[in-house]
Amino acid sequence: MDADTKFMREALKQAKKAFALNETPIGCVIVREGRIIARGYNRRNTDHNTLAHAELTAIRKAAKAVGDWRLEDCTLYVTLEPCPMCAGAIVQARIPECVIGCMNPKAGCAGSVTDLLHMEGFNHQVDVRTGILADDCSGLMKTFFRELRERDREKKAAAAKQPAD
Repeated sequence: MDADTKFMREALKQAKKAFALNETPIGCVIVREGRIIARGYNRRNTDHNTLAHAELTAIRKAAKAVGDWRLEDCTLYVTLEPCPMCAGAIVQARIPECVIGCMNPKAGCAGSVTDLLHMEGFNHQVDVRTGILADDCSGLMKTFFRELRERDREKKAAAAKQPAD
């Protein structure tokens, strides 16, 4: 198994933790010198915090682990293409490589909607590899949203059965 596959599997494990909390299943790991130094998963609803994204959690932990905000010798693995906030944080942290499981055509900022990781005007650009375990990553997202829609339908059906006061 190559390194990208190995570390994306670890990011998927993090995404499954988010799934278990009924959070959008996004997971992230940051690797330095062939070793995971930080992990994160989406906890936005659980923590009631818009900043509780997988990438931001992992970046914060990695910075603490290396003792610097610059993560210039690290690779970030994430199951879903980063949003604008997370893409900006990746650039700001000077992370040189970002490996993405599946793309996000509705909010992705590594090429789908826009590409913040390759903006020439910024003082840092990021090398990107995509499609690593894409079927596994997108499958987890599809399952999550299918189950979410089913739960919503069940709630609406139950509410409709309630007698009027």
